[in-house]
Amino acid sequence: MFLVTGATGNVGAEVVSALAAAGAPVRALVRRPDVTLPDGVEAAVGDLGSPGSLTDALKGVEGVFLLSGYDDASGVLRDAGVRRVVLLSGGSAALEDLDNAVSRYMTLSERAVRESGLDWTFLRPRAFMSNALRWLPQLRSGDTVRVQFPDVPVACIDPADIAAVAVAALAGGHEGRVYDLTGPVAMRPVEQVSALASVLGRDLRFVGLSNDETRVELEAGMPREYVDAFWNFYVEGTLDEATVYPTVPEVTGRPARTFAQWAEAHAGAFR
Repeated sequence: MFLVTGATGNVGAEVVSALAAAGAPVRALVRRPDVTLPDGVEAAVGDLGSPGSLTDALKGVEGVFLLSGYDDASGVLRDAGVRRVVLLSGGSAALEDLDNAVSRYMTLSERAVRESGLDWTFLRPRAFMSNALRWLPQLRSGDTVRVQFPDVPVACIDPADIAAVAVAALAGGHEGRVYDLTGPVAMRPVEQVSALASVLGRDLRFVGLSNDETRVELEAGMPREYVDAFWNFYVEGTLDEATVYPTVPEVTGRPARTFAQWAEAHAGAFR
């Protein structure tokens, strides 16, 4: 039995679907029992922030797909008899910058899993292609897309590719590996908008926000420490998300999906 945490998120939902499609026994950790899941998937109500709520979810579980940010979770998993953990981390974990809010929680999560005695695999994806879904409100009201950090190239990755690597790691044979995960090419936001325009058949206009405009938008939507973290990554340039890694094809035996392919598969969400 495999337990997937964050089972309704961008990556977790893909892990659940991939495991189910492979015929693997899979249990999805959810906060509400009325969540719609693929056929054959068990729902387990619980919360990673409340370890005591995980008792039933962990019964008979061999491997767990685990989100970062819950440093106490690995001990709970070990005590429940779990053998293998695939941790969704990120590129900033390699910085080990405990003064950066994002790098800190990923770094501490990796350290906790390393020290747990469990077999582990760390996944360090760069930005998700699904981040483009945050343009939806703009696209519903017009054809102009205003984008933060317009000059930063990112080798963004399809969450389905992250899931494919996660499923391989849960099956075993990838213990002790740290996998940097990217798409096949680094793209600037203007290139993403252009690809999306082609898929949707719309004449989209790209507008890159200045640093000051970006800062205002970020501070309106998240705590200051996370704004500072992203500023550190993308304005001060401490995080490299442009380097392309061959991990997805090496692990899965197929090419990593392009942004255009992701956009085609999710075009319905933009219409």
